Amino acid sequence: MMYLQVAAGLVILLVCGELLVRGSVALAEQMGVSKLVIGFTVIAFGTSAPELVVCIQAAIDGVPGIAFGNVIGSNIANVLLVIGVPALIYPIVCDTRSALRDSFIMITATLLFMVLAWNGTIQLWQGALLVGFLAVIVLRSYFRARKEGEEALEEYEQNMPKSLPLSLLFVFMGLAGLILGSHLLVEGAEVIARIAGVSDEIIGLTLVALGTSLPELATSIIAAFRHHGDVAIGNVLGSNLFNITGIIGVTAIVEPMTAPAQILHFDLWIMLFVSLLMVPIFLSKKPIGRVLGGAFCIAYVTYIAAPFYGMSGVYAINPKKMPRP
Repeated sequence: MMYLQVAAGLVILLVCGELLVRGSVALAEQMGVSKLVIGFTVIAFGTSAPELVVCIQAAIDGVPGIAFGNVIGSNIANVLLVIGVPALIYPIVCDTRSALRDSFIMITATLLFMVLAWNGTIQLWQGALLVGFLAVIVLRSYFRARKEGEEALEEYEQNMPKSLPLSLLFVFMGLAGLILGSHLLVEGAEVIARIAGVSDEIIGLTLVALGTSLPELATSIIAAFRHHGDVAIGNVLGSNLFNITGIIGVTAIVEPMTAPAQILHFDLWIMLFVSLLMVPIFLSKKPIGRVLGGAFCIAYVTYIAAPFYGMSGVYAINPKKMPRP
């Protein structure tokens, strides 16, 4: 039953997240907001709404491990899986200069987050600092790339509600669905963690993180078939930046969170490592081909499997709590 609950929560989050974005984009256009502003705000933040609502729900429910695990696990999945799978389809070629600049920004944000998390708790003021960092980067990007906003809007223009009432309906349905979906997902994930005898953070790092990374994976696969490598790379770097600044920041403002010890001593470093891994790849100025893509996918599968088999004593399952076959 709890597996169906988690699956239902994920489906509701994905569908209603899309409804929210399309309704918000249509509503903004009908109110005369420029496409550039829509691209850098409504779409950029709206597509991360499922992760944000899940983290806030987890923090409020007293399971910050799911919130931290969701963000850190998503960032790891974004690099290893969301880049690895499309590279298996078609070699990813990107604008090296732009990718390097964005990767350094993402790494800076990652280091800032690690410093703040290392104290054990992300407080309100620390969350505000992370959100402020994101705001500076968004404004900087706004003035550096005026054409990107219109390009980001193109894929939404064909299937947007055409009237104001319908746009509002999309927005309200999206918001209501996100709240319901996040509740189902977090509650179901807690039950699975208890039955399997694993911690909440492991469920967040694996099941929840993978589920909430599906939109990024789908977008990157489509980009690979269209030979648009820049879209896949930009999708990953932007999502990772928003996860550790916007999502963690806003969640901490709503409800301060205590960072689980095993995430501090293991998964944070894995996240930093895979983030740093992008720099030499971009410096080489070579496409990300099938060999590297396959290596990324294998690395992700290994990382996901590690918690369930124990790794260097960091993770361990209590076999007595495992469900009987």
